[in-house]
Amino acid sequence: MAGDTGNPRLAMWTYPWDVIDLGLETVSRDLQDRAGVNGINIATAYHAGRFFQPRSPKRKAYFPEDGTIYFQPDPKLWAGQRIQPKVADVVAEQDVLKDLTAARDRGGLSVACWTVCLHNMRLGLLHPEACTRNAFGDPNYYSLCPSHPDVRGYITTLIKNLTTGYRPDIVQLETPGFMGYAHEFHHEKDGVGLAAEDDFLMSLCFCDACIARAGKSGVDVEAARKTVRRLIVEAAERAVPAPRWPDFITRGPDVFREHPEIEALVRWRFEPVTSLVAAIRDAADPRVRIDVIDINDGWRSGSDLAALGKICEGVVFCAYDRQPEALEADTAKVRAQLGDGVKLGVGMRLFHPEMRSADDIAARSLAAMRAGATEIDYYNYGLVPAARLDWVRAASDAVMRHG
Repeated sequence: MAGDTGNPRLAMWTYPWDVIDLGLETVSRDLQDRAGVNGINIATAYHAGRFFQPRSPKRKAYFPEDGTIYFQPDPKLWAGQRIQPKVADVVAEQDVLKDLTAARDRGGLSVACWTVCLHNMRLGLLHPEACTRNAFGDPNYYSLCPSHPDVRGYITTLIKNLTTGYRPDIVQLETPGFMGYAHEFHHEKDGVGLAAEDDFLMSLCFCDACIARAGKSGVDVEAARKTVRRLIVEAAERAVPAPRWPDFITRGPDVFREHPEIEALVRWRFEPVTSLVAAIRDAADPRVRIDVIDINDGWRSGSDLAALGKICEGVVFCAYDRQPEALEADTAKVRAQLGDGVKLGVGMRLFHPEMRSADDIAARSLAAMRAGATEIDYYNYGLVPAARLDWVRAASDAVMRHG
């Protein structure tokens, strides 16, 4: 890794349009000299949104294209793939990833490709057969299914293309598994007040690919679907929300012990996700590190961190909305699931009021390092005021003193 001197990797997630708007020289200077970090995590495949741009000289609101990539694909690698990527229009202005890796080779920031895998509304609408489907058969257009062979071919080719064509230091895989129901689409409406378990039940996939793959593993998929449908219908009939399992998120798959057909399906979901990440690792250039980003979903997305830690070189635990004590405890739990040789990054948002001062960021960063983190990833360069980069500098200096 460029610039690797034994110090922990400290990086900021960054969008390519930030680099285009502000200029590579400015971004590099901001990150290295002002924020004191030694890495950049650049978005290379991303979804739609609306982003307030506090420092852009060109705009204050930006709407990126949905489900596009931010690098130039190799047509030879994509020949025969049914699902094809679309290059974002801004890449015609500048191939940011190419410029960043060239700067790295001259002694600049280490480069991670922040890659959204299966959260892709554009591709879901083009290929509804490749989307996850709930127990009622409704497609989740924003969520490609990790069991579907065309999806697996798409994402493995994408990472192979990235790693062989651009040679970043790291690829960070975001959403390589099953996505949830809530907060994954725009203008969502829920007048019932679905509980956490209801949201999860609505996210369980019963597409043809999952039915076939789970069936081969001995899961009674039809029995699971029947029970899931019943539980959701019961939830939809409540006058007032009433969680069945108040400790749902923390209990894990054991919460479904009284519904063994659902528990079997939930435990099976680790297989398509683990095997997909293994296929990605096999397809990637072996010189490029592969990390998985865990956005507080864990088992609910089908992510078995212990198993993934045996395949990948790193895991990024997004420890958002946590005070230092909780962050340290939760990071230690993730660390315990991973092998000693696996890198553990901890992701932190720089948003206010979650972070109110430099001391807030430093306290959380030091808590993460005490719990066994080897790296820190800060979110997000282009979304925060320039003054908050000084807060990151205070945190990065504290981490370097600690390390």
